[in-house]
Amino acid sequence: MTGEHSVISDEDRAGGAGGPSRDLWSWPPIRGDYRLGDPGSRIAVVTLASLLEASGAAIWGPCKTENLGVEKVVANLISNSNLRFLLVCGAESKGHLPGDSILALHRDGIDGEGRIVGSKGAIPFIENLSKEAIDRFQRQVEVIDRIGLVDEAEIEEIVREYRDLSEPFPEPPMLVVKRRARWEGVGDGPSSGDAIFGEGVVLDASVWLVAEEVKS
Repeated sequence: MTGEHSVISDEDRAGGAGGPSRDLWSWPPIRGDYRLGDPGSRIAVVTLASLLEASGAAIWGPCKTENLGVEKVVANLISNSNLRFLLVCGAESKGHLPGDSILALHRDGIDGEGRIVGSKGAIPFIENLSKEAIDRFQRQVEVIDRIGLVDEAEIEEIVREYRDLSEPFPEPPMLVVKRRARWEGVGDGPSSGDAIFGEGVVLDASVWLVAEEVKS
């Protein structure tokens, strides 16, 4: 259940190694149900099926599915080299088990069919991330397993402990997208514009498709 992927580094998008061009994209590239905090923080927080605060983290929010939800978490993490830790907390989403799937993906990756090795989720398949992206996720961040933790004071204490640890990951941010050359196949165009990479280039994250407008 794997597809054809393009892995685009921030250096490629910016035209050099001098850092990201904010005219082309802004972090995080995949929009979703999350909140942004301290941009210099080294830690991100996934609260699974719970709605919790994680002040001091760079980004925090829920993840309720073991496939697309996990893919979006990974995509946003590896597109920011400052992030070195991922706290997984909150209540699991019953049946889906995205927390278990994140841990399994980080530990064992995927098999030849795109299934997360060792995941107990119902449909733990990664369809829109390359093995290079998963490898980057495994190398860039340390996952802190606190599944079931819903005490916001304890979560913030963990965030304070890790927010200033480590240096940024020593590789440029990585953007992972599936590409097509036209709007066709996506109706009249992307349904929501979940990610914006520049004029005429947006990502419809419901199908993980980058569509580039073809001007006549």
